[in-house]
Amino acid sequence: MTEKKKIFVISDHPLAPSGVGSQTRYVIETLLNTGRYKVVCLGGAVSHQDYSPQKVDGWGDDWIIYPIKGYGSAEMVRSAIFNERPDVLWFMTDPRFYEWLWMIENEIRVHVPMVYYHVWDNYPYPDYNKKYYESTDVIASISKVTHDIVNTVSPTVENHYIPHAVDSSTFIPLDDQSIQTLKKQQFGDDDKKFTFFWNNRNARRKLSGTLIFWFNEFAEKVGPENVRLLMHTDPKDPNGQDLTKIISKLGIDDGRILLSTKKIDPGTLASMYNMADCTINISDAEGFGLATLESLSCQTPIIVNMTGGLQEQVTDGEEWFGIGIEPVSKVIIGSQGVPYIYEDRVCKEDVIAALTKMYKMSPAQRKLLGLKGRQHVVKNYNFGKFKKQWINLIDSIVENRGSWETRKGYVPWEIKEIS
Repeated sequence: MTEKKKIFVISDHPLAPSGVGSQTRYVIETLLNTGRYKVVCLGGAVSHQDYSPQKVDGWGDDWIIYPIKGYGSAEMVRSAIFNERPDVLWFMTDPRFYEWLWMIENEIRVHVPMVYYHVWDNYPYPDYNKKYYESTDVIASISKVTHDIVNTVSPTVENHYIPHAVDSSTFIPLDDQSIQTLKKQQFGDDDKKFTFFWNNRNARRKLSGTLIFWFNEFAEKVGPENVRLLMHTDPKDPNGQDLTKIISKLGIDDGRILLSTKKIDPGTLASMYNMADCTINISDAEGFGLATLESLSCQTPIIVNMTGGLQEQVTDGEEWFGIGIEPVSKVIIGSQGVPYIYEDRVCKEDVIAALTKMYKMSPAQRKLLGLKGRQHVVKNYNFGKFKKQWINLIDSIVENRGSWETRKGYVPWEIKEIS
């Protein structure tokens, strides 16, 4: 029996309810289901109560997660590489979290290929990422924007477009009677309100507090007894705002803003999308934005800021699957590690106009948007295509680039003294 190849994964914890975590889990499960791979994973980006190694139910020794703070360190990865002897190193999320990893790429790539599932939010072209791209064997890009950025900044690097995917057999549209029953169970006698849904991490760029502020103005115009905003998030996330205090300060704890704070399984989340009349995301920057894709898969139309990966979700260039809000301004933000990146900012007036337009749209019009949206998801972001792309890519890397004694295609750099 052929020994299974080992993939070493560094990413958000794959069992955590984040977009990066979900996609990491999908990639891992796809490879495990071939029967040819096993996975050792550093699960980061979230706090843990228990930092003991975890065997994932149903996979035994084939999938082990080591919970960590952050995304790891050079010492941690050096130790894992030599103790685990993986065949591929696969990692995902924003490159600013992996500068330390690329600094030791010469120690890693001499033994195993590095595969990066790249998340990047926006233009202008980040030339400062060039050194990272060219210190990686293979890049897979999550959106058309990201794919264009890598091709432009580092055209010689192997770069594949593999967008996020949704399990359209889990995120399915329900019939009208089932939806009405769910609404009755969830909202009681208040089940007739028009429901906008927001499912995001409570972080600054997601504009969680701003959305509450603007939604309140919209609600006052159309009548707070007619609409609600349901927000599935952590209202006290240390990376965001205290949403409970914002709601209290505005004096709107009357049901127009509802907070859903418990961790839920994908099936329950699909029910929430079905109960909503529309899902909204007005983030200043968004590498992809998985929640709105899940919404479309449930046939619920979306309102989005036309930025990053959200643009390719709301329209395919011909049909629209919701409302896209054009940014009114760009600002350049940055840090020492990321000197510049655009944030695309929408204005209050345009957001309220989009909310109003969706609210006043006939049920038949909204249903048509949702129907076309699901067709868009099934065609372009389906699980089958996603799985096939990842299996083919990893198989190709293992075969053509090798590892350890069979490593091919990498010439280590060295420091030479110049006399």
